[in-house]
Amino acid sequence: MKFLEEGLVKVGATAVDAEDAIKQAGVLLADAETVEDVYIDAMVQSFQENGPYFVLAPHIAIPHARPEDGVKEASVSLLQLKDPITFGHSSNDPVQLIFGLGASSSEEHVDLLKKLTMLLNKEENVNELRAAATYRDIQTIIETGVSK
Repeated sequence: MKFLEEGLVKVGATAVDAEDAIKQAGVLLADAETVEDVYIDAMVQSFQENGPYFVLAPHIAIPHARPEDGVKEASVSLLQLKDPITFGHSSNDPVQLIFGLGASSSEEHVDLLKKLTMLLNKEENVNELRAAATYRDIQTIIETGVSK
């Protein structure tokens, strides 16, 4: 399982729209070789077909697709946007933190969501993630964030 490791995090990114942000979060997963390239397309297609259902809290989106769409290893990426963008969610837009999620089973999906929930359940952590300037800042928040 790879969870927000250095190669899976991009700080201060720019995206033209929600689909671009989803693709960038997916590319982080593909570059880490935890998903196949087709998984990125499946993430975008899921958004096109189902809308912004994965915008789960203010500023936070967790796009994903099905395990059979090309997941090789459970992983989570983070695309932190310099400027938030609209995903079309009535109450949680705009989004600044896009966590790309790839799980090869329901059990892994739940495990990854539990880890993310521990981190994102505290508004202070979310605000610090939004303001982070470097991967080291993100790493510190992750290391201390689950125990605050």
